[in-house]
Amino acid sequence: MGVPRLFKLPGYKKFSFFPRYYDPQKEELKQRVKNIEDEIRQKENGERAPIIKGQMREYFHRSNTAKIKRQSNIRLIVIMAVLFIILYYLLYF
Repeated sequence: MGVPRLFKLPGYKKFSFFPRYYDPQKEELKQRVKNIEDEIRQKENGERAPIIKGQMREYFHRSNTAKIKRQSNIRLIVIMAVLFIILYYLLYF
């Protein structure tokens, strides 16, 4: 017989985790192969290739990241200039 407890202790919980393997290079290669096969099939049929959503998304993502990098570089230069001006003012005046 056990000692009566004021609080109930949590019971045993089994941890079940099934890892999934994800290789981004392999996924990218599959996508490229699929795109090339679709392009070849369209050329054989004489169809015009439509704009693919993924390509447009990638284009806009690249342009946005370039814009963000440019903005952060400008911000960094402005902050450094302000700090140098404050430092110059404190040391020489």
